[in-house]
Amino acid sequence: MPLGRWRKATPLMEQDEAEAEARERWLEAERPRAGAGAGGSGPTLAPGPRPLRPRLAFHTQLAHGSATGRVEGFTNVRELYNKLGLALGLEPAEIIFCTLNTHKVDMDKLLGGQIGLEDFIFAHVKGQKKEVEIVKSEDALGLTITDNGAGYAFIKRIKEGSLIDRIQAVKVGDLIETINGKNVIGSRHFEVAKLLKGLVKGQLFTLRLVEPLKAFDMISQRSKVGKSASSGQMGTGKGTLRLRAKGIATVEDEPSAFEEKAIEKVDDLLENYMGIRDTELATTMVDLGKDRRNPDEFAQALDEELGDFAFPDEFVFDVWGAIGDAKAGR
Repeated sequence: MPLGRWRKATPLMEQDEAEAEARERWLEAERPRAGAGAGGSGPTLAPGPRPLRPRLAFHTQLAHGSATGRVEGFTNVRELYNKLGLALGLEPAEIIFCTLNTHKVDMDKLLGGQIGLEDFIFAHVKGQKKEVEIVKSEDALGLTITDNGAGYAFIKRIKEGSLIDRIQAVKVGDLIETINGKNVIGSRHFEVAKLLKGLVKGQLFTLRLVEPLKAFDMISQRSKVGKSASSGQMGTGKGTLRLRAKGIATVEDEPSAFEEKAIEKVDDLLENYMGIRDTELATTMVDLGKDRRNPDEFAQALDEELGDFAFPDEFVFDVWGAIGDAKAGR
């Protein structure tokens, strides 16, 4: 089990200390003027209290064991990883991925595009490196790829009975460093999935991987999991911190039942079409589609916002249908 005491996060709304001190200095300076005599302009009114600003704080540990740290003041995933590095005393580049409320390599608890306001963050860091040679004897490898939003693509799922499932050296959570000597660090998950899909059947290829460092009680785990329906929805509080690839993080209500269902359907489509799972991407697509009047408007919005993915028309049509099905409760 991880070292250090599990503690509930401190209150998330705090008065900014610097502002409070500045206000006290202002009041001290104004007190002599407050009792101005006749002919004066009268007492100077102190300004009203400033509204409280959100100070979102999360507690964190290394997944293989460490003292508890605290992170706050981040607005996107890369900033979060930098803050984690400072809090845990390591380089941010050592972190492969994070899980919420568990130290295990559990892809159902993966930190995605949202963090519940009371979630505890566990950072999984680089462990053993390995190189695996594989003959692509089947059309599909049986891998699902995701990324951490900060430059690392890793294995999120291994399909039972697939080619990769028979290769015990490859595990869920492994960081993919190279494919046939090509460095894929900094590539998005869909780019890595495309490279793997493009390998010729019958071809021998090499993967260089890095396992996440594990606690003693996890050493023998293969960490195969079933469907991941809620990887980004792990909040135990009444709201979530929504992280975005573009723009700043925002505090939002937890997704509605319709949104959760639509996100799950779209995430399944991403896996079927592209070999990736990405709750943040699925959430963005649902946000873009839920208020559109027809599939043409939706396709245009996708192209403007997510053109880098070059989604095929068939996929876009299926996503539109999935969002419609979720609205109808199907």
